[in-house]
Amino acid sequence: MMLGRFLANRLFKLGVILLVLGTGPLFAIIVAAELGLWPDPNPNPIGPGLLAFFTFWPAVALMALGALQLRRAGRHEDEA
Repeated sequence: MMLGRFLANRLFKLGVILLVLGTGPLFAIIVAAELGLWPDPNPNPIGPGLLAFFTFWPAVALMALGALQLRRAGRHEDEA
């Protein structure tokens, strides 16, 4: 399974966790407002927005580094 291989890599897993924890609150507020579960139909969530802003790109970078590690490890296995 390809996803299991990626989640076995520590950097990739850390990137996924950071992405979920960083963007999750903002996404939850957006979904709740769209469904009418949030008190304000047009929310302006500054805190969760800043959290998502500052965690998105580091999370993507960690996932990319993890993927590169897996790619490099795969190449070394193919050469051996």
